[in-house]
Amino acid sequence: MNIEEIRWKYAKTLRTIADLRIEAIVEAFARIPREDFLDPPPWQIGHAQTLDPGIPYRITQGAGIEDIYQDVVVAIDPVRQINNGQPSVHARWLEAVSPQPGESVLHIGCGAGYYTAILAELVGPSGRVVAYEIEADLAARAKACLRAWPQVRVEYGNGSQLDASYDVIYVSAGATHAPKEWLTSLTEKGRMLLPLTVHLPLFPEGGGVGFVICATRIGKRWPVRIVAGVGIYDCAGMRDPMAESQLRKFLSPEAAARIHTLSIEPHSLGDQCLVHHDGFCLQT
Repeated sequence: MNIEEIRWKYAKTLRTIADLRIEAIVEAFARIPREDFLDPPPWQIGHAQTLDPGIPYRITQGAGIEDIYQDVVVAIDPVRQINNGQPSVHARWLEAVSPQPGESVLHIGCGAGYYTAILAELVGPSGRVVAYEIEADLAARAKACLRAWPQVRVEYGNGSQLDASYDVIYVSAGATHAPKEWLTSLTEKGRMLLPLTVHLPLFPEGGGVGFVICATRIGKRWPVRIVAGVGIYDCAGMRDPMAESQLRKFLSPEAAARIHTLSIEPHSLGDQCLVHHDGFCLQT
């Protein structure tokens, strides 16, 4: 198979695994050259067969491009265990927020920029993507990798200082809450994809487990749905010990299913409040 056929096979596999309904997402995965956002081969692939954090990767035997066009995690920086995340996971997240042509997207934690490129393909040349990365070297790398998409701007930082509004906020790191700056920048009927995580002893240092929410800005109490469970590295500056202690009660799917809305209005702790943080309250 040539490279175009390999990419299409990969995209169709993701459609099946993630049960995708939006064809534009499948097409975006088929177009973007994943290898352009990775180091040269041999690649280090996330090792699903071991729970030993000392052996997180297996090294590919050669330079076969097919190795990275699978539903696998690929190392960007194996020393820091920074990865290009699992494609089917992001495919589900992308469908949850469903970026549309012409929309604006804020991407927090863009890494080397592969999923930023997918977002750019979805909003098209009339759209806009602003991507933040807290690791300075990765921000520079993402900026170089994304030159082919003029609608993308990459910034070094955690996105805590914004100067525009966004139709979609797409967060690729674990937090305990969303800051006011993100919440107030979301347009009416805008969507926010946010992994909410807690730290557990078995998870590698600097990361956590939890669940992903999709919240839509409608009125004063935003509808929230649970997208999936998640294990992911932390979002810098977006962790609060009190909110984390409350999130621990909702790690099971049954408990998380009690969460239905998000309130960003100031209010006192009440019976409806499940995870109550200043300006970010998950409620029944």
